[in-house]
Amino acid sequence: MFSPSQEEHCAPNKEPVKYGELVVLGYNGSLPNGDRGRRKSRFALYKRPKANGVKPSTVHVISTPQASKAISCKGQHSISYTLSRNQTVVVEYTHDKDTDMFQVGRSTESPIDFVVTDTISGTQNNDETQITQSTISRFACRIVCDRSPPYTARIFAAGFDSSKNIFLGVENETNVLQDGSLIDLCGATLLWRTADGLFHAPTQKHIEALRQEINAARPQCPVGLNTLAFPSINRKDVVEEKQPWAYLSCGHVHGYHNWGHRSDTEANERECPMCRTVGPYVPLWLGCEAGFYVDAGPPTHAFTPCGHVCSEKSAKYWSQIPLPHGTHAFHAACPFCATQLSGEHNCIKLIFQGPID
Repeated sequence: MFSPSQEEHCAPNKEPVKYGELVVLGYNGSLPNGDRGRRKSRFALYKRPKANGVKPSTVHVISTPQASKAISCKGQHSISYTLSRNQTVVVEYTHDKDTDMFQVGRSTESPIDFVVTDTISGTQNNDETQITQSTISRFACRIVCDRSPPYTARIFAAGFDSSKNIFLGVENETNVLQDGSLIDLCGATLLWRTADGLFHAPTQKHIEALRQEINAARPQCPVGLNTLAFPSINRKDVVEEKQPWAYLSCGHVHGYHNWGHRSDTEANERECPMCRTVGPYVPLWLGCEAGFYVDAGPPTHAFTPCGHVCSEKSAKYWSQIPLPHGTHAFHAACPFCATQLSGEHNCIKLIFQGPID
């Protein structure tokens, strides 16, 4: 996970070993109503004090449902694979001292470590939004991590319920997770970041330093000549008076104004006073979830049409990644709000004007 020199540096602190983190796409640092307990936008997987992993032990080929149920009720972990109407394979599992297991799903029962609910994209993602019928499984998946270096993490379909059983229509396969792997839960998408990947990624403090650096440069509205400033990370959802706004067709950054409407365009489109390009005119929001950044570059690009700002490499990376949309489609989306991207390149380079004095 770390190079030898880094391991030696970290050893005296006796910090717990971090396997990696799961980050829910579509949230800018936290859930709309705040992270609470096991329900949060980011979940860290640490080496457990005592191993809780399991491994296959005994395989039973069953021809009657009664026999399958009897084996599954023995009080130990088991997985049942239904191969046909008259044949079921039940695999009993035993304790594995070499692995740790973490479970993900919609259920709030105790076996679930990370509770995930459906992600609602863009402006619909707020406290009042209600999910009428979730498409995420109650016991969606489980991640098993080796307790010894290189701490390999593997994902398995479905999780054990409170009776330690899993019932599947077909046998599932093992997948080794790599830094940047995406996990589709059919209602929410998770990003896996390894400990090594996070070690080389920007932190929340780094993003805050970039925000202060931009504001210290005193960018100005080229028309109103008023100074612009990105709001603090704690107020990332509230439009403020000095908030930067941008024309997403050209990238020119302005302060807010209510003129420039064109009668032949949609309500949210304006004509840029600098270059007369017509396009969406939206407030800019700094991307605050560090797990979505692929480098520590300055926030110079904005996603279209939502206006979330991040580094050039991060913007171009996510602009080219097809993400699951529902259960049958894929499209590029902003990682900070899950809004489907649009425009020629799905993102735009921002053009700031510095102070005149």
